[in-house]
Amino acid sequence: MSSLKLESVSMPDKPRRRRWSLMTIGKEPTRTQFLTIAVAVFVLLLLSWWLATRNGAIPAIFLPGLDRVWWRIAGLAADGTLWGDVKSSLYRIVIAFAISSVMSIVIGVLAGCYGLFKAIVEPLVDFIRYMPVVAFVPLTILWTGTDDIQKFLVIWIGTFFQQVLMMIDAVKRVPIDFIGLGRTLGMPDRKILYRIVLPAALPGIWDALRISLGWAWTWLVLAELVASTSGLGYRIVVSQRYFQTDTIIGYILLLGFLGLITDQLMRAAERVLFRYNRRRS
Repeated sequence: MSSLKLESVSMPDKPRRRRWSLMTIGKEPTRTQFLTIAVAVFVLLLLSWWLATRNGAIPAIFLPGLDRVWWRIAGLAADGTLWGDVKSSLYRIVIAFAISSVMSIVIGVLAGCYGLFKAIVEPLVDFIRYMPVVAFVPLTILWTGTDDIQKFLVIWIGTFFQQVLMMIDAVKRVPIDFIGLGRTLGMPDRKILYRIVLPAALPGIWDALRISLGWAWTWLVLAELVASTSGLGYRIVVSQRYFQTDTIIGYILLLGFLGLITDQLMRAAERVLFRYNRRRS
């Protein structure tokens, strides 16, 4: 009986456990990890700011201390100035963004679904969206004056044309098989649009609105910087004239805070409105 010679089979090494799993491509942090890291980043930035200004290494006219900015904003809030500015800016951005969003959704959905509308809309929007919004500001003042309509118009110009293309793209991402299924079931185009295309495209449309809301805040400040008598941008201009750097920085931080709140509100609304969408936000 011949002896059998067993050959050693080399087993593959076990994959090494990664010490920092979040550095793995595609690995998502848990909610606790996400919040911890996010808070740590803000704390680190505030600490760096405090350290840079506590000994007067940077003159206050260039970068005032954190405490000075805090008390300045608290004083403006106490006398009502801050709330008046926030109210004016929120009113302008809500109205202008709502008008721009409704118009862009209607036009974008039609252009994304029908070739005729696409041929009419897309080349024109592609042409206009590269024109700088800043160049339109003097014209908007000439056309409408310096009241709130001028602010609405600046925000609309800055957001509408970008939004239209994003709406078209959201509709185009609807799988063609969905539309084919509707035709197989004998559904007319109107029912395919309302029952298939819109429900499938709405999560993408909502994402586009959330992103473009950040642009709307930027154009709002631009409109208020140029010609206004109230609002967050107006207060920044007035503070610049009197070298009130603490007010300028405080209002810039407030704008970031308001933008963050609106963004998180839209994220929360997305999870409620589009539960059928399994894509993680």
